[in-house]
Amino acid sequence: MAGRSALASYANIVERLVAGDRGGLARAITLSESTNGQKRAVGQRLISEALRCNRERELRTGKRTFRVGISGPPGAGKSTLIEAMGRVLTDQGRRVAVLSIDPSSSVTGGSILGDKTRMPELSHNPLAYVRPSPSSGTLGGVARSTCDSVVLCEAAGYDTVLVETVGVGQSETAVADMVDMYVLVVPPAGGDVLQGLKRGIVELVDLVLVNKADGDLLPAARRAKREYLSALKLLRHKSELWSPPVQTVSALTGDDVDEALGLMHEYHTVMEDGGELATKRRNQSKLWLWTHVTDRLTSRFKESAHVRDQIDSIQHKVETGELTAGQGADFLLSAAFDEH
Repeated sequence: MAGRSALASYANIVERLVAGDRGGLARAITLSESTNGQKRAVGQRLISEALRCNRERELRTGKRTFRVGISGPPGAGKSTLIEAMGRVLTDQGRRVAVLSIDPSSSVTGGSILGDKTRMPELSHNPLAYVRPSPSSGTLGGVARSTCDSVVLCEAAGYDTVLVETVGVGQSETAVADMVDMYVLVVPPAGGDVLQGLKRGIVELVDLVLVNKADGDLLPAARRAKREYLSALKLLRHKSELWSPPVQTVSALTGDDVDEALGLMHEYHTVMEDGGELATKRRNQSKLWLWTHVTDRLTSRFKESAHVRDQIDSIQHKVETGELTAGQGADFLLSAAFDEH
């Protein structure tokens, strides 16, 4: 009976998911994010079904969804700009999902999950779905399960998926490995901000948006645009098909948001027609296979009773210099995988 009940529950989630029900999508993402082994297994079955649905829809319509990563320093106005973009896209009849990765405390593991409150209009838009998720300390500011959440959102009928990262600097580049287009949002300032971002992020971007280009900040925004254009000329482009442009926008007034979306649409068309988008997604799938392998191995390592028995002693020996960090790691790995 319990088995039949679980099967019925799974079938119900799948049915709701592919029908575009937001509650079904939320449940599917929650299962995919779970650290519980049984729930995670159900989540992986859901993702497998979602991939099948996505492939069938792509073959039927000949259209591929658009995945966009949006990064930038704190205070750049990413959430406000995403809401402005989402408003325009939904007015055009597009269905937009926003996966907003919230920073987790390295001490408590807690997360504010406040991005939904920063997008009040989009959160209540029937053509949009906003999902804040904790980064859980993941390098790159992207929750480990975000790539799975993207697939689930697409299965639910969202043709545009925006991934907003925590915005803490160069570690943000992990988002570039799961999206079609990488957009950098910056405030109207150059100098130190430009230097701090140039090597870590700017060399990976497909579009730079200088936000807050309004009022007294408009001259500074135009100046920043020139500086970024100069910086991009010195960097090697990722693709021969596309040279990253720089566009000023104002999330507050809506000025040039249409132009920014036009550049994003142009990129999608150029890369799709040139075959680079399909190649990029295949390479990303391989990369995320090994990301999941690493995550699973780390989980098994931490759950090992042999490791728990020895970890305090090994850590103490490393702290006092009795063992090197490398030797300590070898001992713990041997304990975890019974390599005595």
